[in-house]
Amino acid sequence: MKVSVGRLGATTGLAAAVLAVPSPASAHEKWFVPNPEGYADDWSFVLRPLTLAAILGVALVTVGWRYLAVRRLPSPELPGLSFLARLVPYVPRLLAIHLGVSLLAAGVSGHFLTHDLQVEGLAVGDAMLLIEGALGVWFVTGIRLRPAAVLLALAGPLALLVTGPVGLLSAMDLLGVAVFLAFVPPSDATFGRVEPDAVMLGRALLALRLGAGGALITLAFAEKLANPALARETLRMFPQLDVFALVGIHVPADVFVVVAGATELLFGLLVISGALPQVAVLVAGIPFNATLLLFGGTELLGHLPVYGVFLTLLAYGSDPRTAALVRQLPQLPRRLARREAMPA
Repeated sequence: MKVSVGRLGATTGLAAAVLAVPSPASAHEKWFVPNPEGYADDWSFVLRPLTLAAILGVALVTVGWRYLAVRRLPSPELPGLSFLARLVPYVPRLLAIHLGVSLLAAGVSGHFLTHDLQVEGLAVGDAMLLIEGALGVWFVTGIRLRPAAVLLALAGPLALLVTGPVGLLSAMDLLGVAVFLAFVPPSDATFGRVEPDAVMLGRALLALRLGAGGALITLAFAEKLANPALARETLRMFPQLDVFALVGIHVPADVFVVVAGATELLFGLLVISGALPQVAVLVAGIPFNATLLLFGGTELLGHLPVYGVFLTLLAYGSDPRTAALVRQLPQLPRRLARREAMPA
């Protein structure tokens, strides 16, 4: 299907307008607000008309985004980035390094998997940090990583259950990376070069997207839409996050919280959809990188797995041989699909 340059440019511009909404969507509030546990959830905020309208709007944008990707636009959607396909054989190795450095940084600072999960008061805290550090070194070495990936994918949820389900869900990005590496580990060849078959790679990419997208969706609610008090305090402590104010537009704090939460929710849904990965990653990278100027090394190290996910989606999404796998979703069983297709 031929698509004009003008249509693709308009779509990219629309994507930028939708995704690059000024917000602290990429800022992890619990990393920077003292005593984040003191801010109680308020699910009534989710039920406000403005919040519900924003959530509905995000859902509609996601459906439209997926429709454009599947029915209207080529794949890859930005052919000019085809040179990134050269990274494809080395993506598992690069992704493992992102994960390993993140685990090491968390372990050194006394956190397990993510910087908002302290294990200092736990009886098994030292053991958890020791395992985390050992796994971090293992992932950085790139040697026979499938056992390490399986161990992290199994041990991570078991340990995080001690800290509660929200902690587990907020760390899904790391677990998604672990599952990806369990399916597609680096090889023993030079620089870990690997050429996985399409079936295995499709499963790995789906696990990666579900993990990263699920973490973003969890944080959209746990730190913003269902915990507006925490988001308000973040905005009070770091008014620079309010880019609306910087351009002379003043909105109430609660409106800003809704915009921030809806933006992060949108990022999560688009990652899961896998649609237009090149555009989505390039535009989503704007707020994720902008907050580095404010939060520095903590933000960089904490978001390394997310950067690794973005690199993975961008590289595979830029290769015509693998681009379709990036947006692949599970198919209904043939028997069930035929039954649903039958007229009533």
